[in-house]
Amino acid sequence: MGLIVDSTAWIAGERARSTVPEVLKDIHEGVGDQEVAISVMSAAELVHGIWRAAAPRIRVRREEFVEEIFARVPLRPVSLRIARIAGEVDAMTRSRGVVVPTTDLFIGATALEIGFSVVTHNLRHFQQIPGLQVVQL
Repeated sequence: MGLIVDSTAWIAGERARSTVPEVLKDIHEGVGDQEVAISVMSAAELVHGIWRAAAPRIRVRREEFVEEIFARVPLRPVSLRIARIAGEVDAMTRSRGVVVPTTDLFIGATALEIGFSVVTHNLRHFQQIPGLQVVQL
């Protein structure tokens, strides 16, 4: 068992001016000492946030934070198996009239494929994915 840490958890930590080790400590204190990873989709969301910064000093701070995440936390790539899970989940949820954003769909599919839970501040999207264990921070 392990945890895929969604970008919302990292963003909340960065906004609170926490360090990456502090965010990881908070996660472990909240849900226990489990393996932690990040989806490549969350990595893209975090890089997007760097470039959306309103000021150069904020961009630099965000980039340092994000690069530390990448250095400390294993990155899970998207595989064909994950794409198949995402496609199936997308078809199932859309048939119920529910649209899960693509990035969250792939983050959830990554967690399902490796048997991990998702740690997030965004319950709304992830709780729509059947079979996914979701942990709110």
